[in-house]
Amino acid sequence: MPTVDVVNLNNQKVGEVELADAVFAAEVNESLLYEAVRQYQAGERAGTHKTKVRSEVAGSGKKLWKQKGTGRARMGSIRSPLWRHGGTVHGPVPRDYSYKLPRKMVLGALRSALSAKVRDGELKVVQTLALPDPKTKNAMNSLANVVQGRTVLVVDNSGDRNLSLGLRNLKGVSLMPTREVNPYHLLVHQNVLLSEAAARKFSEALAK
Repeated sequence: MPTVDVVNLNNQKVGEVELADAVFAAEVNESLLYEAVRQYQAGERAGTHKTKVRSEVAGSGKKLWKQKGTGRARMGSIRSPLWRHGGTVHGPVPRDYSYKLPRKMVLGALRSALSAKVRDGELKVVQTLALPDPKTKNAMNSLANVVQGRTVLVVDNSGDRNLSLGLRNLKGVSLMPTREVNPYHLLVHQNVLLSEAAARKFSEALAK
């Protein structure tokens, strides 16, 4: 089992934690990570694009000129797609881009992402992430003591209000519980900061 140092918010080692091989030392499957990221981004698409068909654009429904005798091509409506400001044929309509991946694929991608972070030295375990106050400046200083990087994913299940308030205005910092972590979140952030409880939770839940 990989053994990871446990530090406090002053970046001082206070212990060690053994993590499950199947979760934090698994083979990194890049194709699985690609599919998981693609599925997550598809679900994030708004899908609100819309063009108007001929029945929706502004314009009279009156026939422009009589059918025969003018020498011109017959035309029934100014809203025809053939005309400027007319309707659009086969244009985009609102749709849902989301789709589901098999549960085994999602769990496998999570294991790969966590293992990649451990392999690259971009994952740290903190004994506790509880903060004494909700001040953003203090939260920023605490993070700076432990990790260096522009983007940090903080995973904690305690629901600490001071932690939530302190981190919410920090650019590039995301806070979420273990149940909401997606492979995309792990990959899009440069560093991952786990509370010791969250690290144990991942080991138990994903090793099955």
